[in-house]
Amino acid sequence: MNSKIQRITEESLVVGIDIAKHIHVARCVDWRGIDVGKPLSFENTRDGFERLEKWMDVARRSQAKTQIMVGMEPTGHYWMTLGQFLRDRSILVVHVNPFHVKRSKELDDNSPTKNDVKDALTIARLMKDGRYQEPILPAGVYANCEMG
Repeated sequence: MNSKIQRITEESLVVGIDIAKHIHVARCVDWRGIDVGKPLSFENTRDGFERLEKWMDVARRSQAKTQIMVGMEPTGHYWMTLGQFLRDRSILVVHVNPFHVKRSKELDDNSPTKNDVKDALTIARLMKDGRYQEPILPAGVYANCEMG
């Protein structure tokens, strides 16, 4: 756990993404967990992923960060094309346990209510605390995925 926490430095932009079938939501925090900028809703398509990439780059530059780490819950298979897209751009992709997200979201506002914007922020803050795992993404012939 300590090595995971140490990977997040003052130079890190931590991006939490709430994954859905059609529309994902992203939020950014700095290394201390302070919310950075406005949330982004984007489609589960190549155009949506490119929109996310531009949004992250603007946030990274505006906060003078040099690295980006993106985390998400491994909900179904909907994260896989986004994970591959980000990995192809040398962006570190991690997973956050859905059970941890469910249990942690009440800490911020004492409310168990669920919404995509809140979940994305919870994911980012769990990452900042080292509560993530690195997924194994298929490569080569094992990664035969078409993006629309």
